[in-house]
Amino acid sequence: MADRCPWCGTDPLYVAYHDTEWGIPLRDPRALWECLMLEGFQAGLSWITILRRRETFRAAFAGFDPAVIAGWGETEVLRLLGDPGIIRHRGKIESTIKSSRTYMAIEATEGFTPYLWKHVDHRPQQNRRTSMAEVPAQTAVSAALSKQLKKDGFNFCGPTITYAFMQAVGMVNDHLVTCPAHDGAVARA
Repeated sequence: MADRCPWCGTDPLYVAYHDTEWGIPLRDPRALWECLMLEGFQAGLSWITILRRRETFRAAFAGFDPAVIAGWGETEVLRLLGDPGIIRHRGKIESTIKSSRTYMAIEATEGFTPYLWKHVDHRPQQNRRTSMAEVPAQTAVSAALSKQLKKDGFNFCGPTITYAFMQAVGMVNDHLVTCPAHDGAVARA
């Protein structure tokens, strides 16, 4: 795949993520929430840092089971602050716990998947970008989703993080048109 999107470089973990996950429409509510939380942990870091620690994050955060995390308090925050396998940022850890409760409320009322996907009319936006220079850091849609997330109680979800999330979960297809994964993401829409 010589023409894959250049952002993933040659790191085998990053290449596998690009080829098998990034940009593929994701509709599982728990997996969407996990991705949103990991994007928040990524703030200020590179995504490869999160990918390299993703399994440790999953172990530390009970498989990102919101029902379990919603019951956590200071004891779990202290445990997580002592875990060298994750990003030890009190604000991000506390935000994840708080967000699990917000997730549970949204899931119980309208469902987390429709809550997110309604921002793109429940269908992935199919972009046809030819270079990385055309890929924005944020869009009006990511700003609107960010505003909604913050209004409802989420943190670490500014419009840039939100756009990265939208790209990752396939709400937008930002694979370059020269990338073989572009058409695969279109086919899975």
